[in-house]
Amino acid sequence: MISIKDVRKVFPSKQGQLKAVDDVNLEIKEGEIFGVIGYSGAGKSTLIRMLNGLELPTEGSVTVAGRVISKIRGSELRKARQEISMIFQHFNLLWSRTVSENISFPLEIAGVGAAERQKRVNELIKLVGLEGRENAYPSQLSGGQKQRVGIARALANNPKVLLCDEATSALDPQTTDSILDLLVDINKRLGLTIVLITHEMHVIRKICHRVAVMESGRIVELGQVLDVFKNPQQKITKRFVKQVTEPEETKETAEHLLEHCKTGRVVQLTFIGEAAEQPIITNLIRNNNVTVNILQGKISQTQSGSYGSLFIHLDGHDTEVDKAIDYIRSQQVGVEVVTNE
Repeated sequence: MISIKDVRKVFPSKQGQLKAVDDVNLEIKEGEIFGVIGYSGAGKSTLIRMLNGLELPTEGSVTVAGRVISKIRGSELRKARQEISMIFQHFNLLWSRTVSENISFPLEIAGVGAAERQKRVNELIKLVGLEGRENAYPSQLSGGQKQRVGIARALANNPKVLLCDEATSALDPQTTDSILDLLVDINKRLGLTIVLITHEMHVIRKICHRVAVMESGRIVELGQVLDVFKNPQQKITKRFVKQVTEPEETKETAEHLLEHCKTGRVVQLTFIGEAAEQPIITNLIRNNNVTVNILQGKISQTQSGSYGSLFIHLDGHDTEVDKAIDYIRSQQVGVEVVTNE
């Protein structure tokens, strides 16, 4: 569906040439929800803009739905863009148009007749859950409703690919989740290929099948989301995973406990798939002569299964603590000793 081969993008600057994207190779499958995560300046926005021809690569090729986007121009590029829609962080709605008129706009540009336009607009309003708001103006809508209009407008011409440029960054957490749920629903109903960029691992965790981690214009890690959560390789990836699996208060809680507990060990348990739903701690206490104090825990759902992280303090004789850790490992649970007193 999408093929990015040997792509580089260089911008001139006062300090010389700036490599925004540096030797990127990617293959994205049809019907996949693919995430690109990175901090500001990583090159992810430049990369996604090359998928619809808003930026041209300095070197390499970009192919989307059978068209070499990096080579075509003019009317051929405009035709290709009808199959590659985009939604934005700040919605980019036409403020003088109603919800219906905003959604209808790309259909007008494409020359679709009035009756067919109205039929399509009605379908899309229902799809994104905006019934009753058809005649409202953007200034009368909440942030989540504005983004729903943006999504409906992006779907007007039945695109094959939907690009999401930090589409939830301006929204509160609850609204973010509702928009992400909508994107998953659209992906399943329409078989739409979705490519999104973000700096929030929660977004990747919740809806993506695969993820690419970008740093300094390069893809430094790539894989299935659950695999990346399970075994992040790069330092930057570990930082992103910790956004979801290790809340800030965990370290403070562990340090506070260890100030008062001079024995035992603090360990992090990592649960993948079915292991995240088993009574590991109950069995640990029953089968081992140790005291268990739970510090912090969280189970997250990805598109491929459950991922859980739990911090506990194990206290007792060293031999008993060792036995307890061996027991946990025998249950296919990852164990990492955080502190050893």
